[in-house]
Amino acid sequence: MSCIHVADIEAAINHWRARAPSPDGVGLAPEIEALAEVYGRMVFARAEDVAPQQMPAAALAAWLAWYETTPDTPCIAICSTSQGDEWCKGCGRSFAEVQHWLAMSPMDKRAVWRRITREGTALRFTRYAERAAERPADCAGGAPGAG
Repeated sequence: MSCIHVADIEAAINHWRARAPSPDGVGLAPEIEALAEVYGRMVFARAEDVAPQQMPAAALAAWLAWYETTPDTPCIAICSTSQGDEWCKGCGRSFAEVQHWLAMSPMDKRAVWRRITREGTALRFTRYAERAAERPADCAGGAPGAG
C-alpha cells in the first residue's frame, strides 16, 4: 500500500506557506489548513505515514499540487542499470524502480526519493567540488606538461 510520509506532508505545508502566506499572521490558506489537519492527526498518533485514502480530498489535492512542483525523476543520465547493475550508480534506484518508474504512483516515487536521499551514496548526491578535488593535478589545467 502506497502511503505519504510525514516529511512530505511537512514539505507540502512549507510549500504552501511560501506560496500563500497568511495576510494577517492568523488565517491559513485552504491548502495549509487541509494539510495541517492531516499533519496534526499524524503527530498525535505518532504516525510516520498516512494512506491517501485516509486524507480529506482537499488535503490530498494540496499534496498532489505540491508533488507536481518536485522533480519527477532522480535520473542524472548516468544509468548503470543499462550496463547490467542491479542498482544505478547515478541515481541510486534499483533496476526494477528504473524500469517501472513511469507506472509508479506519486507516493511510491516519493518513497524511492526518500530512500535514495537518506542513503546518499549515488553520484547524484556527491558534490562536484569533491569529485573535482580528487582529479590528478595534470588533468586540472589541460594536457600534461602544458603551462
